[in-house]
Amino acid sequence: MSTQDATPPAGMQALYEKFRYSGATRAGDLLFVSGQVGARDDGTPEPDFEKQVRLAFDTLIATLKAEGASFDDIVDLTTYHIDPEAQLETVVKVRETVIGKRPPNWTAVGVTWLAGFDFELKVVARIPQGA
Repeated sequence: MSTQDATPPAGMQALYEKFRYSGATRAGDLLFVSGQVGARDDGTPEPDFEKQVRLAFDTLIATLKAEGASFDDIVDLTTYHIDPEAQLETVVKVRETVIGKRPPNWTAVGVTWLAGFDFELKVVARIPQGA
């Protein structure tokens, strides 16, 4: 099985270069999407929490689309929260507008540091045949 970096979404290159990571890696028919955050074009965190979450999901959409996948292809979703108790309601609201009421397998994790961000998400998706 070969592994290759996936296409980075527009506007995220500054952040990927700053922290030296790939936005996603394709391995066979699986796409491992790295932690997506709500960054502005310059790589800094969006200060409004709900907008930060929406931007993270927008970046995820772009990453999936660049590889021929969509939210329907996600098999595992992990979200990271600086303050899960205060943030979970907002995250669920945004997630439901993007993914719908029946998300894929989902794990929410409370953490103490996300490089200045308050929320991060990562997924594993199966890339459709022919994509």
